[in-house]
Amino acid sequence: MKNETKSSIKDLAYYSSIGLSVALSIFIGLAIGVYLDRRYDTTPWLTLIFLGLGIAAGYRNIGFAIKKARKY
Repeated sequence: MKNETKSSIKDLAYYSSIGLSVALSIFIGLAIGVYLDRRYDTTPWLTLIFLGLGIAAGYRNIGFAIKKARKY
């Protein structure tokens, strides 16, 4: 295979994983918040806080992808 083709396939794999990365970071933040709310009986505050942190982490991952795309 040509180097261009290998590079294109590698880039495609990286960019197709961004959606999974965003969804996973939101889900992990939500799960941690729900667990802590049940443990310390603070419903719904820790869930909302960690959901917000998960969303922020998702946007951060998108920002890294944009930064990587601008390098090329």
